[in-house]
Amino acid sequence: MTRWHDRSLSPDERAEALRAEMTLEEKVAQLGSAWPGNEQLNGNVAPMQDVFARGGVPFDQVRADGIGHLTRVFGTAPVSAADGAARVVALQQEIVDETRLGVPAIVHEECLTGFTTFGATVYPAALAWAATFDPGLVERMSAAIAADMRAVGVHQGLSPVLDVVRDYRWGRVEETLGEDPYLVGMLGSAYVRGLEKTGIVATLKHFAGYSASRAARNHAPVSIGPREFRDVMLLPFEMSIRDGGARSVMHAYVDLDGVPAGANIPLLTGILRDEWGFEGVVVSDYWGIAFLKSMHRVADSVGGAGALALAAGVDVELPDTLCYGKELIELVRSGEVPEDLVDRAVHRLLRQKAELGLLDPDWAPKAEAIDLDSPRNRAIAREIAEKSVVLLANDGVLPLAAGKIAVVGPCAADPLTFMGCYSYPNHVLPRFPELGIGVEATSLVDALRAELPDASISLRAGCPIRDEDRSGFAEAVAAAEEADVCIVVVGDRAGLFGEGTSGEGCDAEDLSLPGVQDELVAALLATSTPVIVVVVSGRPYALGRHAGAAAMIQAFMPGEEGGPALAGILSGRVTPSGRLPVQVPRVPGGSPGTYLHPPLGGNSAGISNLDPTPLFPFGHGLSYTTYEYSDFSLSAKEIPTDGTVSVSVTVRNAGERAGEETVQLYLHDVQAQVTRPVLALAGFTRVALAPGESRRVTFGLHADRTSFTGLDLRRIVEPGRFDVHVGPSSADLPCSGSFDIVGSVREVGPTRVLTTPATVA
Repeated sequence: MTRWHDRSLSPDERAEALRAEMTLEEKVAQLGSAWPGNEQLNGNVAPMQDVFARGGVPFDQVRADGIGHLTRVFGTAPVSAADGAARVVALQQEIVDETRLGVPAIVHEECLTGFTTFGATVYPAALAWAATFDPGLVERMSAAIAADMRAVGVHQGLSPVLDVVRDYRWGRVEETLGEDPYLVGMLGSAYVRGLEKTGIVATLKHFAGYSASRAARNHAPVSIGPREFRDVMLLPFEMSIRDGGARSVMHAYVDLDGVPAGANIPLLTGILRDEWGFEGVVVSDYWGIAFLKSMHRVADSVGGAGALALAAGVDVELPDTLCYGKELIELVRSGEVPEDLVDRAVHRLLRQKAELGLLDPDWAPKAEAIDLDSPRNRAIAREIAEKSVVLLANDGVLPLAAGKIAVVGPCAADPLTFMGCYSYPNHVLPRFPELGIGVEATSLVDALRAELPDASISLRAGCPIRDEDRSGFAEAVAAAEEADVCIVVVGDRAGLFGEGTSGEGCDAEDLSLPGVQDELVAALLATSTPVIVVVVSGRPYALGRHAGAAAMIQAFMPGEEGGPALAGILSGRVTPSGRLPVQVPRVPGGSPGTYLHPPLGGNSAGISNLDPTPLFPFGHGLSYTTYEYSDFSLSAKEIPTDGTVSVSVTVRNAGERAGEETVQLYLHDVQAQVTRPVLALAGFTRVALAPGESRRVTFGLHADRTSFTGLDLRRIVEPGRFDVHVGPSSADLPCSGSFDIVGSVREVGPTRVLTTPATVA
């Protein structure tokens, strides 16, 4: 038995033993990938796929010296679980049998709304997970996704997205966990734990700053200060590495102040590894290394692009080998690229293969066929969908009673509007229309008919999602006028690169509803019939012009169980409990802001004629019951710079329905050496309460949670006065108090306390 097969050795020792046996060609081959079957696609599922795809190169040539990763065996073209598993086995067996060292590849897949393959459960989009404010539920979902992928031979998932939203016009808002870095970090860490504990390597993306692109345009340059970059953009990645245990990071496409992320040594080595101690594998976003030559133009050849990325700390090129190939080998042999850089990267990749069992002597390619849309999966998908729906406004029209109901709008009868851009039905199946959507999914109107069998329900589309066609307005208005209540269902249809109104490469000019949907809603509101506006979207849209609606509901692409979940909210079978992870703007124009702003970012009288106050604030969400907050207390009025203060409050369900309240803790630094947010989320927890029941919620707030990047770019805890607020949203905080941090300024680093635990008694 060779040394690298010896399971009694550590993964590091086994990786080093194998690396020592490799030729330069074999080492560089491990840093590449292959996308077998990519030629089957007749459209892009990744940016510029048509330019970079290597569909004509036979697999036996690609894997001649070995291969690091196999790309999307399941996610490229429709394949059953059984056939996909057999394909994995065949490809792995060929690699093992036909290469000198016989080292299997890591198989990776997308998994942002579930395992992105034909027939797999389509869970809600990430923005909907964020609306649950429920890390435990997110972890259960990701563990179920991981179990399915692991069963069919997959090793790595390209999720979660940890980009913090800064501008709602960005097309990929639906893939994010919202606009607060602490919320993103808490839920992102939970998702990572679910994957990693089930044996799947989680890949954090997109590192870093992608969501701060100019004018919210996909791949646009990022101009961001180092303080905002560290305190907002980097925090979720740090949390997901330290608290989640993520073993992989994917670099972003963008450039940061002129330096592409994929060639950024201070980012990929300085911060990620030297500061945070990350020991996992950095992978490129698809063709991100080749972009260094073709898009960023900081390299003059594919080999030169590979050299820049390798030096920065990118270990593996995805999804095909272009830059980590023959030209890079020539640069190493000529001495222009140190072979130590190759050794560094290949060691990390081989160590991960050892951790995954791919270097074991008795390893054999195996996978099993399973039900990828099992009852277990669907139950989790339903729970997330129900807990993610946000009741924005309600004048008493909800819950619905049986009667004459007009259902109007382009999203009312199309279950695909419930699914994100990285769901398989919207990501790949548009190229295969004969296969339908691959899973069972009920539209909202059909779900309502099942939910309210005694109601008389009519359906009118009114208009398309984005085409400027008003020919259906009159029929829709007539249906509304004849009904007791009208439900208008508006929003998005996700797609890729301009094929949808939300999703990767589907950025928005402003925050008006797509097409003529705003005009449709306005026409319905002009009738005497009460109108319930249901927005099913991947981003928040400006709804100020529709503030006269009897009720408003926001659903952020609630997945295959979205129809029954929304119907249950409307009927009252489900008590709404979702909260906004982003604000809902009042007006569509301008560059929308985040709630996480310093004083001058808000509505400052006399400063500007424009008021950025949202229609509905971060953390907002109504219920069919009412909650009361009382008995606020702080355990201390003064703590040292390394101390902890307990913040407690009693929450009571004062209504007649059982429900779940999301108790939110916010922090305000009264005076600091740099401008600080007016409010920042510092803790949260969901509390289930029966009618009349009270629970005592206590947050343990460590002084480290007040830390920020100071004038000299060191992260510090600074003495001073801090206000704390507790309540149901960032704009509804009935309980407040203050405490002082005393002592000297204390520098903190990556070992600082990152979270605020909550106990419920």
